[in-house]
Amino acid sequence: MSADPDVFALRAWLDAQGVEGGALTDVRTLRGGTQNQIVAFVRGGRALVVRRQPVREGSAGVDSARREAKVLRALAGTDVPHPRLVGVCLTADVLGTPFQVSELVEGTSLWEAADPSDRETRALRAEPSRMHEIGAQIATGFGVLARQDPRALGLDDLGRGSGWVARQPERWDRVLRTQRAQVGLAARLEGADEIHDWLVDHVPADDQPGVVHGDAHLGNVLVHRDGSGVSIIDWELATVGDPLLDLAELLVTWPTPGSPYAWRVRDHGLPDEAVVIDQWRAASGRSVDRLPWFRVLAGYRLAVLLEGTHVRALQGKAPQEIGADLHRRAQELMRNALYTSALINISNEFAADTPRTTHVEL
Repeated sequence: MSADPDVFALRAWLDAQGVEGGALTDVRTLRGGTQNQIVAFVRGGRALVVRRQPVREGSAGVDSARREAKVLRALAGTDVPHPRLVGVCLTADVLGTPFQVSELVEGTSLWEAADPSDRETRALRAEPSRMHEIGAQIATGFGVLARQDPRALGLDDLGRGSGWVARQPERWDRVLRTQRAQVGLAARLEGADEIHDWLVDHVPADDQPGVVHGDAHLGNVLVHRDGSGVSIIDWELATVGDPLLDLAELLVTWPTPGSPYAWRVRDHGLPDEAVVIDQWRAASGRSVDRLPWFRVLAGYRLAVLLEGTHVRALQGKAPQEIGADLHRRAQELMRNALYTSALINISNEFAADTPRTTHVEL
């Protein structure tokens, strides 16, 4: 949005929406996000941010923009930590693609802590107790989201009713098969078919539906620079389903030793997984008994999503180096999912042969 016509077009759109008044000042591009362009600016003394989607084929961009706007509007009266939506444009007439404007959250992403040039994250890394507190706040934030009633928020039409859990393995298997059909076996992920079959064979019953963020990881959380808390961002994949998926994805991407995401935050003081689970459980009021299955699903699903970028790279629609890197990470996620499913099998067999209650941390 550095070109003058874009600034003028956005200003005209803001005028039509009745958003403050005057020129756009302090315009600056923000880091974060692998596809969306994010630009901060000030108008009428109000700090705002516009997030413009990449050019996409078909209606995918419009659908995701509409979904995100609907969710953010619904969450406005809740205590879920999120940025306040100002407005959304679902057409390409103004900036070339759909976009949304929200209030600016002055914060930093923990995933950028691996960047030694980032002053804020360097300061956070120097305070293990602060990092521990932030990690607990993040888990609590997703737990508060899991506590929300979709029907009360007017979001129950985002989902397809009961059977959401059982539909997940088949849904992501279809996505992966479509990717394979586009570029052949070059997009194949080892272990994907085995994990799919395991998920189908062990699918748990549906639980109480809730609002699912759908992309729960540290990269989609901003830590407020004033120390007041955190905000969850990027709601394009939000839906109504089982919120255990968010907790599972948070754990799958938590930067622990051996995780595919360990490189994201080095020398940190983040709480361990047990604390994350306890914080989420306390804030959500939900059981975590079915969490192991969701951990396998989360790894499988995220691998398929990452593989989508690899496929786009093979088609010349994304940088080759990024596609290759995400393919490697997708394969790591698949291997971890296979390992987790094997642990669950062993735990179940042991429990069946042992006349007492056992608990295995996964």
